[in-house]
Amino acid sequence: MTGLRVRPAESADFPAVARLTVAAYEADGQLKGEHGYGEVLADVSTRAVSGEVLVAVDEVTGAVLGSVTFVLPGTRFAELSGPGEAEFRMLAVDPGAQGRGVGGALVEACVDRATELGCTAVVICVRAGMADPAHRLYSRRGFIRSPEKDWSPAPGVDLLGLRLELTRG
Repeated sequence: MTGLRVRPAESADFPAVARLTVAAYEADGQLKGEHGYGEVLADVSTRAVSGEVLVAVDEVTGAVLGSVTFVLPGTRFAELSGPGEAEFRMLAVDPGAQGRGVGGALVEACVDRATELGCTAVVICVRAGMADPAHRLYSRRGFIRSPEKDWSPAPGVDLLGLRLELTRG
């Protein structure tokens, strides 16, 4: 996408990442009735120790427009990934930047990273009933439902597993 660049987050980006992640989850209604998840989303420095926090920035203004956390199995924030699989979590786009291809650019960066590392698949989970744009984004990219990866971290929070097979080139 023209005008966007995805790169590893720097510590100076963490406050913007925290703000936009919480704002995006709130805008989607994903923090209603949640106790403590907003704090997890805002704790970017902890995520950066356990995984790779990537940001999408506006090439003209330098503003952070979105972020995602890329993790491997066995790390602190990995929820679904098994041997050979990569996972990404906490994909968020600033509500004011939606529709600019930010989410797609972040997904592609995670798929590229997983491919670089020789992974065979990328797995993610989405909240049941989550906004249609997210489901469309993942479906367009080729993620398919993997019911065996479904799980519930808390009563009333149902997460659906999705998987993208990676082809070896």
